[in-house]
Amino acid sequence: MHVLFVCNSNVCRSVIAERLTVAFAADNDLPGLTAESAGTRALVGFPAEPLAAETIAGLGGDTAGFKARKLAVEMVDRADLVLTMTEALREQVCDLAFGVAPRTFTLAEAHRIAKVTGAKSIAALHSARDDLAYVGRENIADPIGLSPEAFLAVGDRIAELLFPLLGALAPHEPTARTADARPGLVIAHARPQQPTSFLAAQRGR
Repeated sequence: MHVLFVCNSNVCRSVIAERLTVAFAADNDLPGLTAESAGTRALVGFPAEPLAAETIAGLGGDTAGFKARKLAVEMVDRADLVLTMTEALREQVCDLAFGVAPRTFTLAEAHRIAKVTGAKSIAALHSARDDLAYVGRENIADPIGLSPEAFLAVGDRIAELLFPLLGALAPHEPTARTADARPGLVIAHARPQQPTSFLAAQRGR
């Protein structure tokens, strides 16, 4: 299953989600789970924002080799699942590529549907979407320019939504349709000696 994460600049939220997915795949021996990220207004070529990089490291991930990329149709086309950080971004993705709506969700939306329904596939998430319409907003705010604590809060929020969703879908979804055309992402096996965030808590269970 190949997942595309989308935010605005591709240096904070979406890279956090991308690199946590790579770490999750490595930790859970899921070689068919891959990830990439992009931004609708990307700071093309930039590394992860320093506080985002610290957040990723604290959660057990790695930003080595990362460079921000602008969202392109071909990225959407090769994704089995597209997860955006806001509802507005979800609509932008759906406007960009024909037929992508059934596999495009906000991260919070996909997590909610999977939790409520027990869905184990992307198709099941989509089929339940209309029956579980949500009147609130399911957005993850951009922490750019905010405090380290704000970045940690966003990182933990992404982790607590993302890991259960990946755990539900990844073992059941087939390997990506065009895996040979997708970039291979590698996570360093070294972990912080005293990880303090959500992934560390999960490992200790």
